[in-house]
Amino acid sequence: QVQLVESGGGLVQAGGSLRLSCATSGRAFSRYARGWFRQAPGKEREFVATISGSGANTYYADSVKGRFTISRNNANNAVYLQMNSLKPQDTAVYYCAASTTQYFGSNDVLKYDYWGQGTQVTVSS
Repeated sequence: QVQLVESGGGLVQAGGSLRLSCATSGRAFSRYARGWFRQAPGKEREFVATISGSGANTYYADSVKGRFTISRNNANNAVYLQMNSLKPQDTAVYYCAASTTQYFGSNDVLKYDYWGQGTQVTVSS
């Protein structure tokens, strides 16, 4: 059974930093794209960042570019999201995702097959 478990969320002041982790078990995704998405209350789930299977290619939403960094460790089947210079508008539940079809990364929620349960990030002003 595949499981994705996020951790590292919490409450932080604007300008602060958090590092999210996503532990994965049940199968290896080392060849495939991983992604981070977020969903704020009353809004649709939106793309944040994606990384290719090799880790060589990354892509970010414009709203987080220059502040967030996605990375992965294929040896332990984990993916991370370093979030710096956080803003109140970054407040959301953050989800990690794994694809079984995409190698180079994707910003499309429909291209991901497995999802974690989410971790809450709250940024106070």
